[in-house]
Amino acid sequence: MYGNGGGMGWMWFTWPIMILVIVLVLVMLIRGSGGGTNRGSGSAPPPGPGTGRTRAQEILDERYARGELTDEEYQDRLSQLRGDTDQ
Repeated sequence: MYGNGGGMGWMWFTWPIMILVIVLVLVMLIRGSGGGTNRGSGSAPPPGPGTGRTRAQEILDERYARGELTDEEYQDRLSQLRGDTDQ
């Protein structure tokens, strides 16, 4: 009907584009599902064992950074957390 495969010319153009689209969709799905790196999570990983930081010290640091504690209050409470008793 069309002669000597006149419709085959379009296949050389459309198949690579279709494959590229499928690969791009798969990459986007993998990144969206958390399979990639943990960029943009917005939270720092918890301190690991042996770091010397406790959750109480993290809260103290956060309150000091927000300006809720003076320098003296911060140092006093930090020394209490660490178990310093030379007051």
